[in-house]
Amino acid sequence: MEIKSARFISSFADMDKLPQDNKPELAVIGRSNVGKSSLINMLTGQKKLAKTSQSPGKTQTINHFMINDRWYLVDLPGYGFAKVSKVMREKWSLMIKNYLTKRETLCCVFVLIDSRLEPQKNDLEFIQFLGENGIPLSIIFTKCDKLSLGKVLSNVKKFEKAMLVDWEELPPMFQSSAENKLGKEEILSYFAEIIDAEL
Repeated sequence: MEIKSARFISSFADMDKLPQDNKPELAVIGRSNVGKSSLINMLTGQKKLAKTSQSPGKTQTINHFMINDRWYLVDLPGYGFAKVSKVMREKWSLMIKNYLTKRETLCCVFVLIDSRLEPQKNDLEFIQFLGENGIPLSIIFTKCDKLSLGKVLSNVKKFEKAMLVDWEELPPMFQSSAENKLGKEEILSYFAEIIDAEL
């Protein structure tokens, strides 16, 4: 897939306000500070399309980006250690849950995992939630340029092993780096497969 155009549509804090044009949606989500904005910018070839931040929890709304005037790439609020109040975290949690379980145009959720870390409980729990609710998912390991290839592969294997405790079959997995564009072609090709099947 070649992304010829990508533009920010709007930020939504309310499910009722989301676009109603029935275009297919691919969503990205992950722990706070996992590199969602950097990945979106790398995939679309636009350095400032999604705003990056050093402080976790920057994304507090559901952000829609129109891709090639055909489909939406959706940036969801991160989960994990964002320094926000418990009330705000619960509000985000409900908003994300409603979007994931009720949004009929959602085709696949891409869960971003920091490749530098051992398997994290909240990542595994979130992926389990998707599986139990029958929500199609894929996994993208981010920041793979920060470690040696051997260490990345070791952490990926550990994550797969942790998942196989509850999963009979693993979802598609990709390795990526916003710095050197690792994984860009593979991820975009997979995006194309999903979108073409929907349109």
